[in-house]
Amino acid sequence: MIVFAPFRGNQITGNMNNKSSLSKLALGAIGVVYGDIGTSPLYTLHEVFAGSYPVPISPENVLSILSLIFWSLIFVVSIKYVAFIMRAENNGEGGIMALMALALRTAEGHPKRGQWILMLGIFGAALFYGDGVITPAISILSAVEGLEIATPAFKPYVIPITLGVLFVLFWFQKKGTASIGALFGPVMLIWFSTLALLGILNILHNPSVLTALNPIHAIHFMVAHKLGAFLSLGGVVLALTGAEALYADMGHFGRQPIQLAWFWLVLPALTLNYFGQGALLLQDTKSIANPFYLLAPPWALYPMIVLATIATIIASQAVISGAYSITKQAMQLGYSPRMNVMYTSEETAGQIYMPFVNWTLLAAIIFLVLNFKSSTSLGAAYGIAVTGTMLITTILAFVVVRKLWGWSLFKGLLTIGCLITVDMAFFGANAIKIMEGGWVPILMALFAYTLMITWHKGRALHLKRIAEEGDELEAFMNTMKVHPPFRPDGTAIYLTPNTSGVPHALVHNLYHNQVLHQNILLVTTKPQDIPHVAKEEQIQVEHLHSGFHRIIVLYGFKDEINIPKALELSVTSGIDYEPMRASFFLGRDTLVTRLHSELPLWRRLLYIWMFKNGGNATTYFKLPPDQVIELGTQRTL
Repeated sequence: MIVFAPFRGNQITGNMNNKSSLSKLALGAIGVVYGDIGTSPLYTLHEVFAGSYPVPISPENVLSILSLIFWSLIFVVSIKYVAFIMRAENNGEGGIMALMALALRTAEGHPKRGQWILMLGIFGAALFYGDGVITPAISILSAVEGLEIATPAFKPYVIPITLGVLFVLFWFQKKGTASIGALFGPVMLIWFSTLALLGILNILHNPSVLTALNPIHAIHFMVAHKLGAFLSLGGVVLALTGAEALYADMGHFGRQPIQLAWFWLVLPALTLNYFGQGALLLQDTKSIANPFYLLAPPWALYPMIVLATIATIIASQAVISGAYSITKQAMQLGYSPRMNVMYTSEETAGQIYMPFVNWTLLAAIIFLVLNFKSSTSLGAAYGIAVTGTMLITTILAFVVVRKLWGWSLFKGLLTIGCLITVDMAFFGANAIKIMEGGWVPILMALFAYTLMITWHKGRALHLKRIAEEGDELEAFMNTMKVHPPFRPDGTAIYLTPNTSGVPHALVHNLYHNQVLHQNILLVTTKPQDIPHVAKEEQIQVEHLHSGFHRIIVLYGFKDEINIPKALELSVTSGIDYEPMRASFFLGRDTLVTRLHSELPLWRRLLYIWMFKNGGNATTYFKLPPDQVIELGTQRTL
């Protein structure tokens, strides 16, 4: 049945406004989401034909590699991520942490499944740090290497210039990206338009290259060359770097703008540029020295180097911001110690700066640039992090479609089986290059994974000790009725992870100062497996007796934690909270080891070191420093 809706006067305006908003979001997605994959043409074809396992340059091989690249973009990016994985949203948010949270919902009552999901999700997040180190190094280095094409005299200055650009990029992080973020979309729009134009100009000289759109070239190449074709996937996968960003940044722009930008601009521009480079190789095999820059006419070389450098800076910015974001999420989900988080925008809570993460990334990147010295050498290290994350995403997606979406086993295996076969092929081709540089992201991921799991397990043991050594709250309140201490006016707020026990800070305050405030607020923060908790659902209040009140603050893994603001919300639930008359009491534990414990000694010592060097609770919870009192306790693990 067809129903004709009545015409409304503002209908056209509404549609125009929706289109305008969609266009703006799509432009923003072009600037933020597609920076990494958009700069892949700088090095991908060079890696395939002149990298660790070079494919011999011949007309058929060039067409076959172009066909492999095109159909990899279609299958992995268009089908896997844009059409399938982006459907697995966690309240509108994407990314491996959000996907892990979704998969963990299926593990209730199945602890072993939960452990495997947790291990995969955390290791996938840890691999992102390897990607976050290699992306700025390889992309900016490959852009600056264009100077060697202009004149060999610039060769000694490539690495110093690269390091200078990197230092300025990381130094600028503390200023925030709000001031320049508006430029990202227009600049990347110019970049993709330039990619397409250069590709078209070179395709016109050799239109036969368009026959590579036929997948028969790729299939024939894989069948005929077997091992050589398999090894070539280690270079082809560089065309897919940044595909995970489509999913990870879904919460910033929404699924539709990302899809619109991909199909209408990014995919066509990338395809035209790769095919243009292929056409150039068919004309002159010597152009493999740098097929990207040699696409441009000589007069345009220096402007292209400048534009490419800006584009790679934007691509690096997205990865750096992602490292901040994933660290913050890990903190709030209990997999990282507290770190200093600085909010660089008053309008956008997602724009943050984390000094420790920032300078650690820069130190690791400088180490890579000085040791590998060229984008070709770094190419061997790049693919393993990308393909590892892709593979883990696919495995977690299988859990979601089977247990959360209710797909049949046959449908799930058929869909995920096809995706995982491709992922395994790319991962296997890159695993061969472990000794040539692939060890770098693996080592970084193992290091980050060890830290995150150690913190999670150590924190669980720490909270267990707090619960074991604490007094029961109900018994304590009853004792206060029988032997009431001096109770001055005012509000005392105790932050405690234990909702049933008495905070040690409260016991110490009563013991040393012989006072107990009239109004006692016991505040506990609890992370949720969703990105954001609505303001009206953020506070849970329980009014106890003897002037005690329990407040539980719920927050998502992308929310900002601000205890004073949360307490202001509790006033509507009958809590007497006056900010200027409140005192915040924090317990400060000094941890020591015992002879026998649930955790091995090395893990306990690592946790103690992380705990000692973690961020300040006052800063983390946004407490007013002049209203905070810390009371120490020694605790054994």
